[in-house]
Parts: sequence; structure tokens; C-alpha cells
Amino acid sequence: MKINNPNASMNPGVLVSFIVVAISFTLVQLFYAGMVRPAAEQLVNAEGTIALSSLWVILNGVEQQICISLMLVCIFLMAYKIWRLVDEEAIYSQDFLAEHDKSEPLNVNLALSQLESSKYRENPALATWISCIRRFKHTKNVQHAADAIESSVDNVSAQLESGNNMVRFLIWAIPSLGFVGTVRGIGQALAQADDALAGDISGMTASLGLAFNSTLVALLISVLLMYVMHLLNSRQDAMVLKIQGSCEKNLLSHLHN
Repeated sequence: MKINNPNASMNPGVLVSFIVVAISFTLVQLFYAGMVRPAAEQLVNAEGTIALSSLWVILNGVEQQICISLMLVCIFLMAYKIWRLVDEEAIYSQDFLAEHDKSEPLNVNLALSQLESSKYRENPALATWISCIRRFKHTKNVQHAADAIESSVDNVSAQLESGNNMVRFLIWAIPSLGFVGTVRGIGQALAQADDALAGDISGMTASLGLAFNSTLVALLISVLLMYVMHLLNSRQDAMVLKIQGSCEKNLLSHLHN
């Protein structure tokens, strides 16, 4: 197990995030320029309004392109967090003082020094142990140490929630962009009302298709991301419970002696 970024929010670094954003938008732009737009234009020219139900035509649009780009970024952020949770799963229920005999009184200073010198000391599980032992060192009271566990676990949970703010923003922003496409499409359709009254409804139909397609794509993406977000939240809740259970089972048994 290798912990590259021990912060409790479990977010990738700023540089990595920026690179992922750039790659996502570039790949989607290439995909649209090379496949989506040419295929959509070919279908519309060949089939007219019948082609509006085609997948390529539904995907064709600036708003749809941006939504797909943001979807890739959002999936990366959530996948990174889930990978971290799975990769570090063993550490959350680990007894960090397993080499200390539970039948002997715990050398608090030695244990604290050992944990604080670890390069993983900012990992949520290890940070909870350190906080609890520090409280016990100052108070010599096991109940106060137990209270420190609850406080530290609540802090970990708050950091995880705070770390998901960008993901929640993207999940909110994607359907909003879809509605922007709807407003833009309806505006374009109204601008061609005179042509429609004259008998040419092709322009209005295409604009209305853009309006509804952008919302359709955005909402489908949002549903997918919400499901992945549900999986992420379940994993994070399980991690918090494992940290609390490990402290109550292993750490307090060391302190009771």
C-alpha cells in the first residue's frame, strides 16, 4: 500500500487536476471535431429533420461538449477518491501499536513519538490515533481519550464532505449548462419565427432540437454522476466507521492498562 497524498479530503494535487482538465477538454474537442460534428452534419444534410433523433445529432452542440468534458473531470475526481479508499482500506482498521503488549502499561511518550514520526501521520486513521493519545497524555483519563476519538472522527467526516465540494459543484453545473443550451436553442428558434411563418420550418426545428438535446444529455450525465457520487459517499462512510471501530477496539485497549 502506497499513500501518495495523505490529506483527509483525498483530493489530487492542483497540478494533477489541472492536467486532467486540460486532457479532458482536449480529447473531447478532438472527438467532436473528428467524429460528432462531421457525422451530425452529414446526417442532417442527407435526412433532414428525420436525423434529429440520431445519437450524433443529439450530442452535437457546444453545451453537450462542455458537459461531457466536465463529466470526465468529475469521474476522474471521484474515481481517484474511490481508488484511495480501496487502496488504503487495510490501514483504517489497523492496530498501529500492535507490537506493544496490551497486558503491559502503554509507554505513551514512546507510542506518540512512534506514530508522529511516521510519514503517514496525516492519514485520517493515524491522525485519529495521535489525537487520542495526546489527549490521554495530558489528562491521564481514558474517557477523555474516548471523547477525542469521537471529535477526531467527526473532523475526518467533515474534511471528507468538504473535499467533495468540487464534485458536487460539477454535478450541479452540468445540468445548468444543459438548461443554458435550452435557452439558447429556444432563442434561436424564436429568431427564425418569420422563416417558419413563410413555410420554412427547418431552421426552427433544428434550433428546438438543440434546445431539448442539450438538456437531455446534461440530465443523463447528471444521473450517472449522482450514482457514482453515491458509491463514493458509501465508501467514505464505511471508512469513517472503520476508523472509529479500530480506535475503540484497539487503541482504547492499550490505554486501559
